[in-house]
Order: sequence, then structure tokens, then C-alpha cells
Amino acid sequence: MLVYCFVVVLVTGAFLTFFYTPSGETVPYSGAYEPLQGIPMSAAYESVLNISFDVRGGQLMRHLHHESSSLLVLGAVVWVLLGRFRYVLALLGLALSLFGALTGYASVDDLLADTFLSRIPIPIWYAFHLLAALTTAAVLLISSRKEAARHPRTPAFIALTLVLTVMAFWL
Repeated sequence: MLVYCFVVVLVTGAFLTFFYTPSGETVPYSGAYEPLQGIPMSAAYESVLNISFDVRGGQLMRHLHHESSSLLVLGAVVWVLLGRFRYVLALLGLALSLFGALTGYASVDDLLADTFLSRIPIPIWYAFHLLAALTTAAVLLISSRKEAARHPRTPAFIALTLVLTVMAFWL
């Protein structure tokens, strides 16, 4: 299920990448949301507002990216708890999921804008976010292959995990 959640994170993140500008340069807002017209903000935050208000399906993709990332972190917590903290890959997966969430928020330049973390430039946060995604993919693939070698997956199990993933997004 974690792999499926990660695939959703990866696909939605790839879509968002086409419209995102990882820049801390201050620009006046010129998008569709009228109350913010002319307000100075970072180019990263303006691009996120443009994704939300101007890109067709952008708000849906942002929502799916956020929800699947939250499910990924929650699933990693369950993975660590079920393994009773003895799997190094589970702990690494949890740490990477949390780091990916932090870097995702920081690269948008929204919630962390007035904290000590805002001293790190937005392109570096974005690079960390992409690095966290790649290492999370490696951890999930390695652990999935190890688990599949120990307990081969049946078609019924695969169908169950797909149904559970769809249900998690549906709720």
C-alpha cells in the first residue's frame, strides 16, 4: 500500500513540477485570485497560487499530492509500529517521509516563511524534496522486494492493497 501511495505522490508531484517555480525572488502577484493582485510574494508561492487557481485540475493535483503524502507518512508510522522498531528500512522510510513533508512545505514558501528555516533558499529546499522522493522510492522498492522474497504476493493480496489504497483516498 505504501508503494501505491508513493506512486500517487510521484505522479501528482510530476504534474505539479511542470507549473512550479522554485525561486525566492519577490514578484507581484498577477494571477486570477483578485484579493492578492499586486501583493509582493516569492515566485514559488505565486506559482503555487497559479497552480491552484489558474491550472486546470491544479487544485485537485495539489490535494491528491498532499493527501497521499499524509497517507505515506501514516503508513510509514504503522510500518514502524508493526515491525516493533526492528526494521532499519522502516525507520529510514519514516524519516524520509517526514523529511519529504518538511521540504515540500518549505519549497512552497508558505508555512515556514517567517521561521528560522526560511534562511535556506527555496531552490535548496526543492532539491532536498526531490532527493527525499528518490531515496524514499529506493527504500520502498528495496523493502518491498525483500518482503516479497520472504512472503510471495498473491493476486488476492495485491487486489486487497489496491482496494485499500483507493478507499483511503476516497475517505
